[in-house]
Amino acid sequence: MARSNRREAGRRRLAMRLPHMRTLIMAACDPLQLELFEAYQMAVEARDKLRGRPSNSNLVREYDETCFEIEQHVIRAMQEPSYTQRTS
Repeated sequence: MARSNRREAGRRRLAMRLPHMRTLIMAACDPLQLELFEAYQMAVEARDKLRGRPSNSNLVREYDETCFEIEQHVIRAMQEPSYTQRTS
């Protein structure tokens, strides 16, 4: 999947996952926010590829945690505009 497609897929996935932030997520254009969307999509893709394989349950759990952490970063980035400037 191309980078811009991953970003948009991540944006849409996060908008569904965080409905209270949907409007802000869909309007986001800050480069760091776009990178978070892409990272989220990549983590979800990796987790979903591993899911259902018993030997990978710990790795699936790690990807679940990574997805949750990215969601928290997105929430902070959407609520606090200066957050993206501090973390870059």
